[in-house]
Amino acid sequence: MKLLIIEDDTYLSETIRETIGDVFETEQAFDGEEGLFLAEQNIFDCIILDIMLPHMNGYEVLKQLRKNNIATPVIMLTAKDGIDDKIQGFKIGADDYIVKPFHREELLLRLEAIIRRAGGKFEENTISFKELKLNLKNKTASIGEEIVNLNGKQFDLLEYLINNKNSIVTKEQIFDRIWGFESDTSTTVVEVYASKLRKNLKTFGYDQYIKTFRGLGYMIAENGEGNV
Repeated sequence: MKLLIIEDDTYLSETIRETIGDVFETEQAFDGEEGLFLAEQNIFDCIILDIMLPHMNGYEVLKQLRKNNIATPVIMLTAKDGIDDKIQGFKIGADDYIVKPFHREELLLRLEAIIRRAGGKFEENTISFKELKLNLKNKTASIGEEIVNLNGKQFDLLEYLINNKNSIVTKEQIFDRIWGFESDTSTTVVEVYASKLRKNLKTFGYDQYIKTFRGLGYMIAENGEGNV
């Protein structure tokens, strides 16, 4: 799972990254404008958002995200325990609050609760589509008792599609999520890996569930209608 940390305190940001690094892949932003830009790519499973940020504060970032229909769960960080701060955040779309300083266990429990509410499988470390199961801890895929051989990026692509099943994800979103914003390759690599993924799923008849929307992106869907 992929998480965005928007926190201008570099020490705290690194501490959070190290704390959750065995559970999440993380991206970091150190001011509100950079955080908003990354969050608007809509490729994250959760966002940790500080209130006091340079350029744009956390409330402004969250308000703009919700205005743009970005529904990614957001946990806000605050140095205050005032009820007014929490009310303001919840009114504009925060999902939870955590007050600094906090313990590692508290952060992980809040993330677990957020992801569970969003439909994720935090505790089991598995996700599924029909009989296809992905083990997120050891990055293995199986259908029944049969192992599906996927390399790292194919696994990541399939995971992303399943987490967004019945919704189109664009090639740009896939590229940014899996290869990263700073990758020196191009979005055509997405087509290559989508083709390889289909080939590996074809033996099991699951290639039919991955739809291609020409010029736009991909979707994994319950029916197998092919390309659109």
